[in-house]
Amino acid sequence: MRAGESLVPMSQDMLKRIFNESSPDFTADICPDARLTDLDNEAIEDFRNRWIQKSKNENIRSLTAIQLLTDAELLTSKGFTYAALILFGTHEALGRFLGQAEVIIEYRSSEASGAAQTRNEFRHGFFAYYEDLWKIINLRNDHQHYQDGLFTWDIPTFNESAVREAILNAISHRDYRMAGSIFIRQYPRRLEIVSPGGLPTGITLDNILWLQQPRNRRIAESFARCGLVERSGQGMNRIYEACIKESKPKPDFTNTDDNHVWLTLQGQVQNTKFLQFLEKLGQEQLESFSTRDFLVIDKIFNGEVVSDSEKRTLSRLKELGIIEQISRGRGTRYVLAKKFYTFINKKGIYTRKKGLDRKTNKELLLSHIRANANDGSRMVEFLEILPGHSRSQIQVLLRELAKEDKIYVSGSTLAARWYPTKSAENAN
Repeated sequence: MRAGESLVPMSQDMLKRIFNESSPDFTADICPDARLTDLDNEAIEDFRNRWIQKSKNENIRSLTAIQLLTDAELLTSKGFTYAALILFGTHEALGRFLGQAEVIIEYRSSEASGAAQTRNEFRHGFFAYYEDLWKIINLRNDHQHYQDGLFTWDIPTFNESAVREAILNAISHRDYRMAGSIFIRQYPRRLEIVSPGGLPTGITLDNILWLQQPRNRRIAESFARCGLVERSGQGMNRIYEACIKESKPKPDFTNTDDNHVWLTLQGQVQNTKFLQFLEKLGQEQLESFSTRDFLVIDKIFNGEVVSDSEKRTLSRLKELGIIEQISRGRGTRYVLAKKFYTFINKKGIYTRKKGLDRKTNKELLLSHIRANANDGSRMVEFLEILPGHSRSQIQVLLRELAKEDKIYVSGSTLAARWYPTKSAENAN
């Protein structure tokens, strides 16, 4: 492998990880000694009922357990897959065959080191304890109450949809060939989910929202069959959307490395004004939004830079009257539409964000040029007058003033000086 300008031998850990990632789906492999008695019947029946509910196919109810697992591709002519054990295995069977298929959930009331206040360990088939995980988290899931005029919100610190999706991701994307359990650590305002194995091959923090590459396809497809996930993909879009809709920080992967995926969900509501903005949009329009729509709206509301790759989304939101473009060129900026600031009674914020209108900006430039008619005015001075504008944006305003016969330029590049025309001086 390359290290700077040199070539060095790969470590054994890195070689193992590369070989593992190039192998077929581990959870589709056969566990040679596993038997039907190693599976929890209640977990199988929970899966059956979810599959019936999702598919509306009542014929599934009459299938034997063997046929059900065969149809779900969890049992083949060669035997039971590791996926069957992970989803339905008994405590004893997982202890014998796959001890690392375990989820540990802890609650800590503070950042202090030491033992957790509560700790629950689950080494069973996932369908035997899936609902218990949310119940444990929800026991200490306090609500944040906000009153703003006529608007009242009662928002849970941890969004159920986001938490469930994050847990499903951890189960279906962790590396079961690595030792170590999935850890869920709950704090009063934060939830951390840490799973063994880095991101699947081809998935990065830049494309995790858009690229689908399940590490354990058998598990992901089982979740899709019974409606726990919409498809066998990353599912991160639902988590992002849930965070944005409740004005919470976006999912954080800061501590993720080659050996762990570390997802942090912050539960603190940041801005009730954003909640009012969503109230104005209405549920019907919100349901029509894509993940990209939510991401762009969140960026604009928080004053973040919108990338060139999001131009198509910007155009759509402009057509819908949700955002406004307030400048052009390389320094193009956007704000939420004026009607939304009016709705939340913050028209002053709209004026500040939008800045002075075009006519006023031109008058400021012209006033400065008139005041310095003898020596001329330089571009660096205009940038000081309109610090929110780029050089190219100011040049557009200057060309408009010249076309109106109010100013003219002498020289070029750094030597350029702008002067008022005689008509402009007389008008003053």
